[in-house]
Amino acid sequence: MQEPQLVEGVVEEALPNTLFRVKTEGGGETTLAYLAGKMRLHRIKVLVGDKVTLQLDPYGGRARIVRRI
Repeated sequence: MQEPQLVEGVVEEALPNTLFRVKTEGGGETTLAYLAGKMRLHRIKVLVGDKVTLQLDPYGGRARIVRRI
C-alpha cells in the first residue's frame, strides 16, 4: 500500500460543512480540504490563518486536514 503524502499549508477560507480552502506551501496552489474524523471527534477548531498538515488524495481531488500546527 502506498504511503500517504503529507504537505503543510495555511488555511485561507472556512467554508460550510467543515470544508476549508488551504494554500499549500510547496507549490503555492490552493486546494479544498476537509477535517479528518479524529479532529471532528475531539472537536479541534481550525481557523483562518492556521498552519495545518494535509494528507493529499492520490487522485488529486481533495485533501484531508490531519493536524493543526
